[in-house]
Amino acid sequence: MLKRSIILFVALAVISVPTFAGPMPSKAIANQSLDARSADLALVRGVVANEQIAKALASHGFTQEQANQRIAQLSNQDLHQLAQNLNQLQAAGLTTREWTYILIGAVAVLIIIVAAS
Repeated sequence: MLKRSIILFVALAVISVPTFAGPMPSKAIANQSLDARSADLALVRGVVANEQIAKALASHGFTQEQANQRIAQLSNQDLHQLAQNLNQLQAAGLTTREWTYILIGAVAVLIIIVAAS
């Protein structure tokens, strides 16, 4: 019985998904240089100039010029954070990780249904 408990404990420890908190950057960005702001501004404006983004903005009543004016009004912190997060945006759909979780959940449900039968 003790051996079975130890094996079960080790199996659960190995199988469980680690959920460790990662470091988060501070929102306060001290002494951001003008070059960094210019680079961030160019990156964000480049994304806003994309045809699909421009159509989405137009559907909400914004022109390209209005969007660029509002982007220029962002604080250094907000502009830098937006520029950093642009790479994480997805056009649509689920990520591979999300599909993996859905698949694992579906397999678990099938195992429960088969075990209950």
